[in-house]
Order: sequence, then C-alpha cells, then structure tokens
Amino acid sequence: MSDPALIWSYLTQGPLLWLTATLLAYWLGDIGFRRSGRKPWMNPVMLAVIILALVLAGTGTPYQTYFEGAQFVHFMLGPATVALAVPLWLNLGHVRRAALPMIAALVAGSFTAVFSALLIAWALGADAGILASLAPKSATAPVAIGISERLGGAPTLTAALVLLTGMIGAITVTPMLNALGLKDWRARGFATGVAAHGIGTARAFQVHETAGAFAGIGMGLNAVLTAFLAPWVLSFFL
Repeated sequence: MSDPALIWSYLTQGPLLWLTATLLAYWLGDIGFRRSGRKPWMNPVMLAVIILALVLAGTGTPYQTYFEGAQFVHFMLGPATVALAVPLWLNLGHVRRAALPMIAALVAGSFTAVFSALLIAWALGADAGILASLAPKSATAPVAIGISERLGGAPTLTAALVLLTGMIGAITVTPMLNALGLKDWRARGFATGVAAHGIGTARAFQVHETAGAFAGIGMGLNAVLTAFLAPWVLSFFL
C-alpha cells in the first residue's frame, strides 16, 4: 500500500469517501459565500459543484463511482421535498388571503418555464430526447427526474439542467427583483421558488425568512403543476 495510486484506488471503493467529499465541498462553498459578504454570484452550491468537478476530473473518477458513494444526498432530496409541506402549513393563513394571485402567478410561471425552454430548444433543432429532458427543468430534482423518465428523456441530463436552472436563478433573482422594485417578500419568495426550485429557495431564506417560506410553497406547488403541464406542452413540440 505504499503506492499512492493503490491507496487512492482503495479509498474510492469506500461508500463514505464521496459523501464526505460532497459535504466538504459544500462547506468550502459556504465559507466562500460568507466571506464574499453573501454575494449572489458566490452561490455555495455553484462553488461546491465546481470543486467536486475539479476533484473528479483531477482524479479521473467516473461519475457513476462518485454517485454510488454520494447517493445518500440524492435520497434525501425526496424527504426534503415532502418537508416543504411545513412552510405551507405555517403560512396557511397568508396563502388563503392571497390564493387567487398565487394561483395566477403559479400557472403563469410554471407554463412560461416549460414553454420558453422548449421553444428555444426546438428552434435550435433539439431532438425529442433533449426536449423531454428539458421540459421539467424548473421543478425540484426528484420530481423533474421522474417526469423526464416518463417522457422519455435522459434523467442525468435533466438533473444537470435542474442544477443549472437553480444556480442561475439563485444568482440573478435578488438583483433582478431589486431592479424591478418588487418589495413584497411573499411575492419575491414565491417567484423564486417557482422559477428556481430548491437552490432558489435556499437563497430566498438567506435574504428573508418570509421570502424563504413562500419560496418553499412556490417550489412545492410548481413541482405538482409541472407534472401535469410538461407532458401537455411537450406534445405541441413533438
């Protein structure tokens, strides 16, 4: 075991190595985010992805090997999505009072997210598999992957698109909403959750507690609506 290559080969077979690497990468990303003064372009998820990508590329580790060790994080996405019922319940009174505008915003946001992405991809000549993978990209990962599989898309590609959507949304949402002059934390949070799912919701909680709660509500409702809208909208492009 004196050969470093043999030692590394042995370590990569352990189930905890890549789970530890994932948590460590996010920890480093969070440090960078805090030291930047919580700048949106220093999103901790984005930094963690970059760190892990460099590690995997530098060590020549296949993605499948990484996923086998870090799949516990993937498993926890399901319970985390179900837990979004908590902020919905805690803010039920606010939701009831704003039910009509929230429903209108949900339908408009969910439809726009699916239709605009498919329209651009279709215009650029994307095939049916890519369109099916792209359609649910604004829903949270467990739901989006399930929709993609049902539509005949590639779950791995969908997961990557979901991640990119969330990171772009988390980076751009605060300066965009500030520029638009939107000051209602409920509206800011709800829009963020609908457009940028979990990563956007995490960003909303960093900005304001009410925005985070409504982002969680928007994220959960959008996941349900996307499951119905995505197949219907996709049928127009196939």
